[in-house]
This record gives sequence, structure tokens and C-alpha cells, in this order.
Amino acid sequence: MEWSTVTDWLVSHGVRILIILLISAALYFALRRLVPLALKHTIKVKEKGGKAEEELEKRIKTLSHIFVTVGVALIVVAAVFMILSEVGIDITPYLAGLGIAGLAIGFGAQSLVKDIIGGIFVIIEDQYDIGDVVRIAGIAGIVEQINLRRTVLRDLDGIVHFIPNGESGIASNFTREWARVNLNISVAYGTDLDHAISVINRVCAEMAEEPYWKELILKTPEVLRVDNLGDSGIDIKILGDTKPIKQWEVMGELRKRIKKAFDEEGIEIPWPHTKVYFGSPTPPRAPTEAPAPPIPPSEVLPPDEGEAE
Repeated sequence: MEWSTVTDWLVSHGVRILIILLISAALYFALRRLVPLALKHTIKVKEKGGKAEEELEKRIKTLSHIFVTVGVALIVVAAVFMILSEVGIDITPYLAGLGIAGLAIGFGAQSLVKDIIGGIFVIIEDQYDIGDVVRIAGIAGIVEQINLRRTVLRDLDGIVHFIPNGESGIASNFTREWARVNLNISVAYGTDLDHAISVINRVCAEMAEEPYWKELILKTPEVLRVDNLGDSGIDIKILGDTKPIKQWEVMGELRKRIKKAFDEEGIEIPWPHTKVYFGSPTPPRAPTEAPAPPIPPSEVLPPDEGEAE
């Protein structure tokens, strides 16, 4: 092959391939930049006055990740086929092969199709977003990634779980729009319940007025009722509303403050007690008849006479 032939090929096809690569890269960066902006504008206009700012940001992040991933895949496939065409490779048989392979996959990989359909419904119905705390397929954790095939969760131990969307079943979202403080505090049976309830409500009200906690608490926690008469103590239920994913932080601080207040007020938080009986001694039996009178000495026979008789 002469050098002029190589030069001619590079001038004619190489430039086109370079243009294809440049356009693909430009589309990729435009996708990464414009999709989040477009989604942000569209979703915020649609949900204006509906969801909280944090919820909208999570929704935008989730949809952006999915749309960019799908868009990049389409750009790469289109660029590869265009470059193959420029190289001189007939792509028609490959397109037909892809169609047959896709049909075979459709029949043989029903679980994959099920996962993709499940993922589409997760996204359309907005069941959960990246950053939510959810329970899926019996596993609870924070959502780190969502795509059309699977959801990635990280639990409290740091373990990462990959859950196919077709196997998710019931999905429980712990952090949608708002969360709830649902807390039981036990006191001993000898406690003045009215006094204990007033102490709990005072602690909750004081905490809700502090600047840091005021931003997290939407509705001040307070005593709802006496919830249970347990084996060791009386359970008092506390309810309140917080921002999403902040309920555990608020409940932890409430437990600490209530314990400190109870110690100052002399209110006992019970623990299991067990009484052990070893039995009691048998009481003395009452006499049923008077003892016989003593025999006079004169009536006692001498030993010889008694033996003779």
C-alpha cells in the first residue's frame, strides 16, 4: 500500500471518524450538563408547592442518572456503527444479528425483561429515589443506585445489596416527604404518671425550640397515650414529625434527654425483676388434747412386784 493511499484514506475517512468521535463526546457532555437542568426545571414547575426541596433534589438526581446512562449507551452504539460503516464494514448483517439476538434474549431471559419492566414502574411511580431509606425484598438500607435492572442498597453494617427490580416485591420507603418519631418510654409502676408525662412533654418542647433541632422537627413530639401495662413497667408513647431521614437522630437525642430528666426528677425507668421463693417452714401443729396427768409415786409398783405379776 502506497503512502498516498493511506493519506487519501485518512483525509476522506479519518476526518469523518474524528468528527464522529468529537460529536459523540460533545453529545455526552451536553447530556451530562443539560439533562439535570431540564429535569430540574420540569420537575420543579410540575411539583411547585407539592414536595419539599430535598425530595425534588433526590428525584432529579435519580432521573438524571437513568437518562444519562441510557443516552450514553445509545450514543456509543450509534458511534460504533457509524465508524464501522466508515471503515468499510457492512453493518447490515450485524443489525440483523442484533435483531435475532434480541429476540432470543427476549424469549430466554424472561427474568431480565421482568426486571426492566419493574424498574420502569419504580421510576414512573416514583416509589423511591437515590438517598431514600427503604426496605426492599426484606432488606433495609439507603438507596445508592437505581437503574432499569436493579436497585443497589447499603445497609447499616455497610453491606451493599444488589436487588433485581423484578424481585423487589413490597417496597417500604422510610423517608418520603416527612418522617415520624414513634417512641415508647417505660416508667416503674410506682411512678406518678401525670408527673412523668409532664416531664416528657417539657423535655420535648425545650428540645424543639433549640436552633439545630428546630430545623429538623416539623411537629413537636409529645405524649400520645399510656400505651401498655407491661411485665416490668408502664409504656408511654411519644409521637412527632421530622424531616425525612432525621427521625433516628431526633429519637436518639430524646432518649438521652429524657433519661437525664428522669434521673433529676427521681423517676425510675424499670428493668425486669424476678422474685425467687425458696419455700417457708411448716408452722407448729396445734395440740388436739391436753397431756395426761403425771402418775402419783404411790401407784408406781416396785420392780419385783411388777416382774412377779
